[in-house]
Amino acid sequence: MIISPANKLEHINEYYFSRKLKQIAQLKAEGKPIINLGIGNPDQAPSSATIDALIHAAQNTRNHGYQSYIGIPELRKAMSNWYQHTYDVSLDAATEILPLLGSKEGISHISNAFLNPGDKVLVPNPGYPTYSSATYLAGAIPVAYDLDEENNWAPDFTKINEDILREAKLIWVNYPNMPTGAKGNDEIFKTLINIAKEFKILIVNDNPYSLVLNEGKPVSILQMEAAKEVCLELNSLSKSHNLAGARIGMIVGAKDYIDTILKVKSNVDSGMYLPVQAAAVAALSNSDEWHEKRNDEYRKRRTLAYAIMDALACTYSKEQIGMFLWAKIPDTYKHVGDLTEKLLLEADVFITPGFIFGSNGERYIRISLCSPENDLKTALTRIQNVNL
Repeated sequence: MIISPANKLEHINEYYFSRKLKQIAQLKAEGKPIINLGIGNPDQAPSSATIDALIHAAQNTRNHGYQSYIGIPELRKAMSNWYQHTYDVSLDAATEILPLLGSKEGISHISNAFLNPGDKVLVPNPGYPTYSSATYLAGAIPVAYDLDEENNWAPDFTKINEDILREAKLIWVNYPNMPTGAKGNDEIFKTLINIAKEFKILIVNDNPYSLVLNEGKPVSILQMEAAKEVCLELNSLSKSHNLAGARIGMIVGAKDYIDTILKVKSNVDSGMYLPVQAAAVAALSNSDEWHEKRNDEYRKRRTLAYAIMDALACTYSKEQIGMFLWAKIPDTYKHVGDLTEKLLLEADVFITPGFIFGSNGERYIRISLCSPENDLKTALTRIQNVNL
């Protein structure tokens, strides 16, 4: 290659799932009947009202042009109403909500809006790899903070050097948590807000899983008193409304923060396709019964995921939230990759190894619930027939 890559790409590799999907595609091309239990890609349909709204809007010839960078007022109002109904959080639809082309986009926008080269960013370990990647792309430096099972996957700030806290500009948190399924609670959020105020750190809670297999009240960090002073929250319709491919997300928080992020966003995209916005408005009005029906399907699948983990002699909590099951592998395996590669090559089943989420995930695996019951049953049978 004649032109050298940017230095900021030195610490960034192609996304793990992008690489793994190529391997799976090659194995399938060779005739291997791979069952992919790795990626959280919802396979259930959006609500019929969502699909009808998309079709109706697309049939209007005036709806195919460029759109506003901040979304149509109807979409921001629907997002505001949804936050009020779901979390009991009041948001100004005109100033405190920024629709996104998926919340993953928001991770990048927030990083570029607030980080200078050399700034320190606290990222969870285990955690979503994109937090670190976006930090590097902004020229900043990710610093991992530990989450561990003994502490119910909650951060312990007494174990973080105070000098690091003083240098940190931003902290990524993710409750309900991925990959661990930990719910999060008021104590975690209050502690985070106190730390953020003391050390002048911006908190961003990434919150796309709170409606999936959550038997309690959905949580938002913005439920906490004075949270808007130091907190932003990302949310998404990908998991909760079965709209992953439509790329509909949002950043919510105080006007000044939203205005700052808009400076980045308005120079990167040209707005969200109007029929998709119309579909999002309809989706955000889905009934509680619709969400419960979706969760009923995931509950059935989770029972089979439990059986798979049992067959693998893994240990896990049944209190997890979200569309995954996270479990600790037995000591008989030196490395989690030994187990997951064995399952891929001998059972034709792909399960995500926890090391992709950080060093604290190296003894764990994760199963996605986004496959039909028949696939999970077949995967279970195949695993039971492998010499583990």
